[in-house]
Amino acid sequence: SSGINAEYGDISQRELEMPIEEGSLDFITMIFVLSALNPGDMAHCIANLARYLKPGGQILFRDYGRYDLAQLRFKNGRCLSENFYARGDGTKVYFFTQEELDGMFTGAGLVKIQNIVDRRLQVNRARKLKMYRIWIQCKYAKPELNE
Repeated sequence: SSGINAEYGDISQRELEMPIEEGSLDFITMIFVLSALNPGDMAHCIANLARYLKPGGQILFRDYGRYDLAQLRFKNGRCLSENFYARGDGTKVYFFTQEELDGMFTGAGLVKIQNIVDRRLQVNRARKLKMYRIWIQCKYAKPELNE
């Protein structure tokens, strides 16, 4: 069928079962998703999602980069492991490097299209705050059948 369909599921599961046929998706978007998982679940999450891509299908990814303002603002006692933190509301967050992400995506058999660091200075004029933000944006594709 054509059009857009949205589904949800717990992508941290080791054995991911989705109501979608494997090899059927053109795109999967992961916007500030992977950083909320435990680091030990990240690689198998990407590998599981890659099964659902068509050949040539892409994962579109954006998440926190190492040394983002959000990471630098964490107080003592919030660090669970290296670059992995607990927020006050109980959610967790990880801060990535390009190399870590490249290893996970290519380890899942995907091919790099883009893996960039997006550094931005955001200014809150009302509060006179300068905020240095660092995000990583990636596109990885499942190889075409003839590759």
